[in-house]
Amino acid sequence: MAALNYAKEYSNVLAQAYPYTLNFGDLYATENNGRYRWTGSKTIEIPTISTTGRVDSNRDTIAVAQRNYDNAWEPKVLTNQRKWSTLVHPADINQTNYVASIGNITKVYNEEQKFPEMDAYCISKIYADWTALGNTADTTVLTTANVLEVFDKLMEKMTEARVPENGRILYVTPVVNTLIKNAKEIQRTVNIKDGGTSLNRQTTDIDTVKIIKVPSNLMKTAYDFTTGWKVGAGAKQIFMSLVHPSAIITPVSYQFSKLDEPTAVTEGKYFYFEESFEDVFILNKKADAIQFVVEA
Repeated sequence: MAALNYAKEYSNVLAQAYPYTLNFGDLYATENNGRYRWTGSKTIEIPTISTTGRVDSNRDTIAVAQRNYDNAWEPKVLTNQRKWSTLVHPADINQTNYVASIGNITKVYNEEQKFPEMDAYCISKIYADWTALGNTADTTVLTTANVLEVFDKLMEKMTEARVPENGRILYVTPVVNTLIKNAKEIQRTVNIKDGGTSLNRQTTDIDTVKIIKVPSNLMKTAYDFTTGWKVGAGAKQIFMSLVHPSAIITPVSYQFSKLDEPTAVTEGKYFYFEESFEDVFILNKKADAIQFVVEA
């Protein structure tokens, strides 16, 4: 890497632009994470139960008692094991007036590398799992004229699948968010016609969902995670993703982080190391609670 940039003595705050947070934080905080059982260090099992429906009854006879439900397990095997480490020479900390302190280094790493990587992994893994189950994304080219109609169709699919309306989240790129705002404004336009006033407003469910804007480069169908993250070859743009968090599980099997003081082994340098074993899955039985609009 390039030589360390030594800041002026009075500068002890890093001016890193546009710090990141987890755009998909609601999915990483899903209640499913504490709901299911682990079987070993890397496998989590999701119980699935199916039952028969009711039948006619009468007061004169009894039916033969039998089991009218079936129980099965849906295993999810974690594969996403990631690590990061760095050496820091004590002199670097002194000579940069603590700008290169461990706390500042890890803060920048989290905001500009780890958190965006987690976002990229989350949306691309959900898309991969969802399409692997045979689902197909909508590829309509979104415009101000049709964006609300496309959204309503996604909502309609979820409602037909009996997905709870409360809690649905719509993830969109900044461009699509602007389209939605413009479309909503057009709907509120008051038209003067033939000396009268008419209100042009269609009925839409857009105001009933939480909308989260996500940078376009964190809304792709595929990424390369060899070192950090970058958009993968052949990746397509995801424009909209309507998700109910109940369809997602984001388990963490193992997390470790430690800062070691300078020793002979590290040749007098501080050594920071962290590792995690985590993943993102969809619950197969709830795949209808996920919808996408992507590039054709």
